[in-house]
Amino acid sequence: MTASLRRLARSICFQPVCLVLFALCVAARPAAAETRLLRAPTVSDTQIAFAYAQNIWIVPRSGGLARRLTTFQGLTSNPHFSPDGKWIAFSGEYAGNVDVYVIPAEGGEPRRLTWHPGADLVEGWTPDGTSILFSSSRDTWAARPEPRFWTVPLAGGLPAPLALPRGYQGKFSPDGTHIAYRMNNSWDEERRNYRGGQNRPIWIVDLKTDDLVSPPWTDSKDMDPVWIGKTVYFISDRDGVANIWSYDTTSKALNEVTTFTGLDVKTLDADKDTIVFEQAGYVHLLDPRTGQAHIVHITAAGDFPWMMPHWQDVTKMMTKVAISPTGKRVVVQARGEIFTVPAEKGDVRDITHSSGSAEIEPAWSPDGKDISYFSDKSGEYELVIEAQDGVTPPRTIPLE
Repeated sequence: MTASLRRLARSICFQPVCLVLFALCVAARPAAAETRLLRAPTVSDTQIAFAYAQNIWIVPRSGGLARRLTTFQGLTSNPHFSPDGKWIAFSGEYAGNVDVYVIPAEGGEPRRLTWHPGADLVEGWTPDGTSILFSSSRDTWAARPEPRFWTVPLAGGLPAPLALPRGYQGKFSPDGTHIAYRMNNSWDEERRNYRGGQNRPIWIVDLKTDDLVSPPWTDSKDMDPVWIGKTVYFISDRDGVANIWSYDTTSKALNEVTTFTGLDVKTLDADKDTIVFEQAGYVHLLDPRTGQAHIVHITAAGDFPWMMPHWQDVTKMMTKVAISPTGKRVVVQARGEIFTVPAEKGDVRDITHSSGSAEIEPAWSPDGKDISYFSDKSGEYELVIEAQDGVTPPRTIPLE
């Protein structure tokens, strides 16, 4: 190691002043008439519930201003209405672990139903509304967790496993005689057009005879099955973009219901006659009788401490370290910002100052005067070349 590299290592590892200065001022989000990034919607006869900003919200089916049901600083997710619309089951980390909770649809104190240290992910309800269906790997080998289905009574009590040895993302048929489900989860649920061995078809199993049928399948990623009558609706990327497909268990007909060509459908749920799904950050309602879908315009307003301007220590988030040609400074990527740090004397410089976008992959020019990086500030990644002093306006080069 050269002397300059040793000095640089000492600077990064042992100079507390540099590390303390490695912080990011997060900008507040401007007020907006409509909120995006609404996740995992669920629907009842009159309302829609969804996950946003780590909490569960509820809004009329017509949309409008949503009301926050939970105010927990940890994660709450996977909301599902009970068949009568009076309860919402969800997974929450109130006690430091992901467990099953229920909350009245009109609001109130969440009630905990599971207590195992394994993660319990709410999938839905039994058709009679007396129990919640969830998936958990609580009884499998820790080094290779494999989820299976369990039910827990709404009134409280011990969870009971279904006879199926493995199961993930499943729903009971309206008459309770069948279940449609995915056999296994995958290491990256968001990966697009994955065609590896973790993909499996949707399985539809008769719970009395164990007979199994599947929609026609080759190698697509098929997810989130739900029932309306005797038809199973599910997400599939078999046409390159994740859309909603239907499979009639009587006629065996397979049809593509939505035809998005850009962003994927992410999650879906259903009540007895309506499908609700997430796409492009919006909540959509779909009438399966007509095949017509529309966006539900929703605003979720609240006091989000993490959205307010504040200093964020990023010293433990530094990646993509590159030493300047002179050895006097190092450029690093941290939490979507580009910084340069002195080897010995000087200030830490935040080159990008852009908390609303991601700047990645910094590199020095051969003469050490400029830094290049990629930025998605415009909505698509572009190449940016900027003077290392952070004073001269940067030059942006679109990628084609």
